[in-house]
Amino acid sequence: MGASFKTGDDEDELVASINTTPLVDVMLVLLIIFLITIPVVTRAVPVELPKEVNQPRVTKPENINLSVDKDGGVYWNEQRIGNNEELVDRLKQVAVLQPQPEVQIRGDGAAAYEHVGRVVVASQRAGILKLGFITQPPPRG
Repeated sequence: MGASFKTGDDEDELVASINTTPLVDVMLVLLIIFLITIPVVTRAVPVELPKEVNQPRVTKPENINLSVDKDGGVYWNEQRIGNNEELVDRLKQVAVLQPQPEVQIRGDGAAAYEHVGRVVVASQRAGILKLGFITQPPPRG
């Protein structure tokens, strides 16, 4: 940036104009650098990504539905469970069945993640192998 002074016999005035040529030169160099480096950055290992498929689940009578309300209450097929140890004991009884039924967790949207996490940990402690989460499908259109 610079300022040019006009010298002359008529008037001594200051011309305050900014020389933008160096700024434009720097911006063009940066643009060229970015255009050269972007293809290098976007290269990736070619993999076939899975397609999104939303299949409705069929609830079998032997499946266990665990519901978690927004206050943290846990329900076993619409029957409230008192505490976490009772939930683990009931899940241990189910874990030894052959074939092992699937445990499906339905968590309230307003529930804290901690409440649903406690149910997941209780299922792991009991030895449940099949664990699923039930969600509401997005609206069509």
